[in-house]
Amino acid sequence: MGYNEIMKTITYCNENKITVDNEISAKEILEKFNLDVNTLAGIKINNEVCSLSQKIEFDANIEPVFFNSTEGAAIYRRSLCLLLATAAHKLFPGKRLLVGHSLGYGYYYTIDSEIKITNDDIENLKAQMFALVEKNIEITQKYVSYSQATELLENLGLIETRKQLNYLCKSKILLNNLDDFSDIYFGPLVLTTGVLKTFDLIKYQDGFLLRFPSSKNPDKLTEFEDVPQLFNVYKKYKEWGKRLGVTSTASLNEIVSKRKTKEFIDITETLQAKQIADIADKIHERKSVKVVLIAGPSSSGKTTTSKKLSMQLKVLGYQPKVIELDTYYLNRGETPKDENGDYDYECLEALDVKQLNEDLVNLFAGKEVKLPSYNFAEGKRFYSGKVTKLEENDILIMEGIHGLNDKLTPLIPKEQKFKIYLSALTQLNLDDHNRIPTSDNRLIRRIVRDSQFRGKTAAETISMWPSVQRGEKLHIFPFQCKADVMLNTALDYELAVLKVYALPLLQCVTPLQKEYAEASRLISFLENFSPIPVTNVPGQSIIREFVGGSEFKY
Repeated sequence: MGYNEIMKTITYCNENKITVDNEISAKEILEKFNLDVNTLAGIKINNEVCSLSQKIEFDANIEPVFFNSTEGAAIYRRSLCLLLATAAHKLFPGKRLLVGHSLGYGYYYTIDSEIKITNDDIENLKAQMFALVEKNIEITQKYVSYSQATELLENLGLIETRKQLNYLCKSKILLNNLDDFSDIYFGPLVLTTGVLKTFDLIKYQDGFLLRFPSSKNPDKLTEFEDVPQLFNVYKKYKEWGKRLGVTSTASLNEIVSKRKTKEFIDITETLQAKQIADIADKIHERKSVKVVLIAGPSSSGKTTTSKKLSMQLKVLGYQPKVIELDTYYLNRGETPKDENGDYDYECLEALDVKQLNEDLVNLFAGKEVKLPSYNFAEGKRFYSGKVTKLEENDILIMEGIHGLNDKLTPLIPKEQKFKIYLSALTQLNLDDHNRIPTSDNRLIRRIVRDSQFRGKTAAETISMWPSVQRGEKLHIFPFQCKADVMLNTALDYELAVLKVYALPLLQCVTPLQKEYAEASRLISFLENFSPIPVTNVPGQSIIREFVGGSEFKY
């Protein structure tokens, strides 16, 4: 029996089965199961997310990927980026389109040119994109040789993408093709442009936003909510990266290859230390501050930042004291439950806000206060005799997800509170058109930390990540604009260090596990980084909170 005559069994969602020959695409097989591929973003083949154009060449279990799923939304956004890049190539030949960070449901873009982009330019771009949608052009993928890829990318002016090939060095490169434009995207795309109907371009700062729908409502754009303070933090770091000539993964890899890693690490750590010192100065300028509240999403480095800020405050003559919000959890029987009937430890109502505020008021009045402890195994709060009192130069530091929400400290006057929001806003891109999501940075941090200190597998961390993100959207992100300052805790070299720890963990997730889709995506993402050994990381770095070996005690 010849190779092309080998029969394969395709199972749909672990139930219905059919037998096919070798020559069949994901699109064709889904149509055999009576699915309208125009309603789908992609397909899962043995728990790996793939394009609908993917050939199925072996026995497989398949699942459709809809636009209202997390994976489907990612495919839609990635495809919109290619659509925009194609339109920009037509309208601004020879100019570099540069993707930035996310803002609301949108990505910030600039055109690298001496001439600032105008509203007319943006309207023309949008019109060109909709024209490509109207034509319903097929988005194709094709492997080409390394030399072909480098030549094509150079001709298209994709400088950073071409530069990155120096560090991937694969014999064949997968190119995505739309109309007369080609590019590299690190993940599957939609089958045709005709499904990319929901988007908008709006002028913002020196560039514009590519706006896209949420996964919950893929056919409608949400109202834009600006967070100028967050944008300014990102802009500041982006300008810093440009001055150092390190704005992409390729730039970082070049530093590694030239053995200049230690110098770059020292510079990035010094910058972050300076930002924390500046925050301490701002606290000192506000003589009325009694408590510093630190909040940020999971794995944003809250604990290490608290310790480093404490050191800077000591330099200014303060004696920082820490109150752990976790010790103010209600007893388990009093804890609210979520819509699934599980205890919701992330909602504000899970904390004894009344007792916390009474203790704070008494502390600020100079009284001695008994501090609680909490037994997480039994779900009980208890008092062990631990007491504290604030002296003249003492200042409280509290870190937790509700720190920016004034409902946590309603009895404390505004002038006595200083709020800090943390976020891991890496200014690096993979290349001109592929950004590094903040959530990926934090997820990789957490995968490493959970393995190092909590005995969890990568699959276990990945499985709980959607729940973590839901909690952040409810309890942290809505209050980020309430912060007095925002601190970027990302270090531009960190993913090259974390890769050494994360890759072996992710490679243990098998195709039989549903978490394989995310694990394989993260593996592909981390392959872009040349590794940096942990021996180069300072003992007081935030990265040590996740990999171990910190000079701080946690």
